[in-house]
Amino acid sequence: MIQIRFHGRGGQGAVTSAEIMASAAISQGKYAQAFPSFGPERRGAPVMAFLRISDEPIKLRTNIHNPDIVVVLDDSVWREVDIAEGLKEKGYLVVNTKHPDEVKSHLGIENVYIAHVDATRIALEEIGLPITNTAMLGALLRVFDGVDKEAVMEFIKERFGKVADKNIRAFLRAYEETSLKEV
Repeated sequence: MIQIRFHGRGGQGAVTSAEIMASAAISQGKYAQAFPSFGPERRGAPVMAFLRISDEPIKLRTNIHNPDIVVVLDDSVWREVDIAEGLKEKGYLVVNTKHPDEVKSHLGIENVYIAHVDATRIALEEIGLPITNTAMLGALLRVFDGVDKEAVMEFIKERFGKVADKNIRAFLRAYEETSLKEV
């Protein structure tokens, strides 16, 4: 089972990202669950979403405390929230940032991989808004091959309707532009 935790801000699509990935995984015969963790947060407040994908039925019904992968949709949330908390050794931190070394030094993390992409720039150029969820799905698939790109794109089309093409372009660009380094 792969456990993924998403960090973002309200309104950026962290919950949507987890749902799209879960739907794509299920369409490929896997088991998946996606769910949010938020209370009375307002738009712009830090939020989390969780995703589990497995070849076997998933019996856990708890938040993810020891993720294999952490996806960070907003390049400022890591200054407010311990995004690496519980991240497994040799796990992946997939971050929307232009400055991965700053993230590493701020968090003081070791023995993990950092995949980074400037998803905000990509979203602005392709979608016209700083909503990074589909770009970050592209970045996620650079480190996680458990779901096919084509399946994810189908669910992006289904979810975003007439703006799906813009979101798919952001998804594909982020997939290509994501860089990976071990720390």
